[in-house]
This record gives sequence, structure tokens and C-alpha cells, in this order.
Amino acid sequence: MVGLVSVFTGLIFTLIVTRQLTQEEFGTWGLIAGLTGYVLIIRPIVNYWTTREIARGEESGQTAFLSSGLFSTIGIVIYILIIYIFTAESSINREILLFAAIIIPVEFVKSALSSISNGYKPQITEYGILASELSKIPIALFLVYFLDMGLAGAILTTSLASLASITILLIRAREKIKGKFNKKYLKKWLKLFWLPLYPNIAQIFSNTDVVIFTIITGFVGGLAYWVAAMTISNVVNHSLKISKAVYPKLLGGGKKEYFQENLTRVFYFSFPLVAMAMTFTRPALYALNPLYEIAAPVILLLAPATFFKTLGTVFRQSLKGIEKVDLNENATFKDYLKSKLFYLPTLENIQKAVYIVVLLIVMTILVSNTSDIDLIMYWGLVSLLAQIPLTIYLYVLVRKDFSPKINVRSIFKYFSASILAFGFTFVLMEKYLVYKVSIFEFLPDLILFVGLAIGGYLTLTYIIDSKTRILFKSVIKEIKNKQMR
Repeated sequence: MVGLVSVFTGLIFTLIVTRQLTQEEFGTWGLIAGLTGYVLIIRPIVNYWTTREIARGEESGQTAFLSSGLFSTIGIVIYILIIYIFTAESSINREILLFAAIIIPVEFVKSALSSISNGYKPQITEYGILASELSKIPIALFLVYFLDMGLAGAILTTSLASLASITILLIRAREKIKGKFNKKYLKKWLKLFWLPLYPNIAQIFSNTDVVIFTIITGFVGGLAYWVAAMTISNVVNHSLKISKAVYPKLLGGGKKEYFQENLTRVFYFSFPLVAMAMTFTRPALYALNPLYEIAAPVILLLAPATFFKTLGTVFRQSLKGIEKVDLNENATFKDYLKSKLFYLPTLENIQKAVYIVVLLIVMTILVSNTSDIDLIMYWGLVSLLAQIPLTIYLYVLVRKDFSPKINVRSIFKYFSASILAFGFTFVLMEKYLVYKVSIFEFLPDLILFVGLAIGGYLTLTYIIDSKTRILFKSVIKEIKNKQMR
């Protein structure tokens, strides 16, 4: 439910932003996400261990909550230094990049509380996401649309929505934050800081792609096409919501069968989301802003890339969930190097490094004779080709440790239902959808077609798949139970 709400509110928020921001401002918005990402990578120093400790019954919540303030201060200082270096010989608006520093402290606190909740009651994190998503729309309407604050309004909206999430997380997870600050945990986190930071080297590489494009092209406006295409493609990421509870269950000693059942559900939700992104490519970008409609072919590459990335994330989280090396207080540096906690990030770091090197070579060769949109097409192709091998290898590792019995029959049903439901909708949409200038006239028509496709998929899978019928009945039963409480 929260995943569906997030899809809807996320797109509405982006719709408000893309319709009100200029192309250069929207490109800068994407650049801000990349630059703040360089700083936010230090969050796992605390969060990584907190989830594992809370899930195993330890009381490190208060220490994690207070430590997030310390690390956010460090993060702000680092971010300001990055901005001054990056804009030293650039025409990009330095003031707006510096203003974006307000995102950093709220993100540190929110992620710390989320890590506590994930180890305690994972559903609490969903309540926090829901609060953030529901508050984001009215705030954006007020600041970005009515007050016309532009990019500054978008930054403020993100920060205030995070504050709403923080409030809910504090209330719902207060039992795990009531304890005392314990230096023992902080010392442990600082001693082992390299282990949770090591996987985030990959995140540095991921954030570097937007920086590379900006530097090579010298025009932040071209980045807006990539950000718009990624906005639609990232809808696929919401299928990860179904896997949120598996990691803490495996940490707590849960059965490996959790993974097998969860993987089938990931396919159930990810197939229609991929189909949605690819079917509604053109109208979705037109809704965001007619300027970005020409980026439609890019999504045909990015949606599958996001799908493979999603599967890879599921595989990695599950493999890390059964790793027990940190339960041994006498574990040596060598023990950690041999563990999945080190090996899995190494794989991702290598993959991301190859991705960045290839991307840099491709862009350097093509930039002089290629338009921005064609350059972004090559960018999307590199992203897809770089992701597939890693996902395949992670699946090989999963087969070794979990020996899952993949329900191929059900997965084929989901795949076929996606093609039929969204393919039929695409044919109707091409014939009857009118691209009206007014977003208030165009959006209702688009939503109608999206609803038709989703409704068709749910109906088909309910008819042809017994597992889906059981899932529907479970959801209805849970809703009824909550209403009776």
C-alpha cells in the first residue's frame, strides 16, 4: 500500500517540480542529488550496525540517534568544501547548491531512525515514508507552485517532508530510543567504520556519472533529460518494498524459505512496474514537461537496468542477512575480509568502477559530435550493460547459499499478464489518448489508462494464479483486522 502511495506522490511531486522549474533548474536539482550523495555515504557508519544490533536485541538506538547529529555536522562541512571546489570555475549557481545543505542533517537523522525501525519493527519505516510522501504534495504546491520559489522551494519541500517522517519515526520507535548513550557502540562503529563505508564506494561512483556529464558537456540543462528519464524508470524500485522485512528476519535467524517466497513476490510487483515505465514512457515525460518528451527512448534502456539493479539489491540483502561474522566479538580484520559483508561490496565496487570508466570513455569520444539526448541514450545503454553481469553473478551466489526453488510457472504468469495488460492498454492509448496542453486536462486521461493497465494486470493474475488469490485474501483480511482494532 505504501509503495503505491509512494509511486503516486513521488510522480505528483516531480510533476509539480518539472512544470515549475526551468530546464537548467531541473538539471541542477539532479546535480544536487549527486553532490549531496557524496556526503550521505557516511550514514552507514552508524546505520549499518544499528539495524543488525536492534534486530538481535541490543539497545543501541539512543546512541545511534544522537550520533547522527555529530555525523551530519561533519557531512555539512564536507559538502560545503565540495561545492566550493566544484563551482570554482563553473557558471553553476553556487548559492543554491549551498542552500541545499539543509537537506543533509534531516537525512542523517531520518536514516538513523529508519535503521532503528528496520531492526525493531520494519513497518514503522513505512509509516515514516507515508508521512513524508503525503506531506510532500501540499508543501510543494504551496512553496513551488503558489509562491513560485523555484528550486529553493523544491529543496525546502524535501527537507520539511523529511521532518514529517522524522516525527512519525520518533513517536513509533520511541521505545528503542529511550535508553542511554553508550560509548561502547560508538567505539565499535568507529573502529569498524571501513566495513559499512566500503560498500558506499559504489555510491560515490553512481553519483559521479552526473558530475561527469555536467563537466564534459559544460551544460547542466542537458542533465534534465537524464533526471526526467530516471524519475520514470525509478518507479521500478518500489518493488523493493516487498523485501524490506526479509533482511531483519534473516538477521534474527529466520528461515531461508523467507527469501524464496519473497523473490516470487518481487517478480509479481516488478514486472508490472517495468511494463508501466516502458508503456507510459512518452505520456509520462509529456506530463512532467513537454520539453523532456524526446527522452522517451532512454527509459526503454533505464527501466530494464533498474529492474536488474532491483534484483541485485534483493540478492545482496539476503546474502548479507545470513552472514554471522559480526556475532563473534573476537572476529579479526581477516575474518571480516573473508565475509560476505566485504565480498559483496567488492563486487559492486568493481561493477561501478567499470561503469564509470566506460561511461567516461564513451562520453569523451562522442561529446563533440553528439547531441545531448543521443549522449544520454549511450549513457543509458552503458548503465544497462554494466548492471546485467553483476545481477547474474549474484544470483549464482544466491543459488549456492539458499538453493531456492524458483516458481518458474508463477513468474511466467506474471510476465505474460504484464505483457497482455499493458500491451492492450498501449494499443488503446496510442489510438485514444490526446496530448492536451493543459496538465489538468491531460493528467486525468493518463491516470485512467494507467488504472486500466494496473487493473487488468491484477485481474489477470487473480484469475490465473492461486498464489495471487491467497495474497489478495491476506491483504483483505489484514485490512479488516486493522479496522476492528
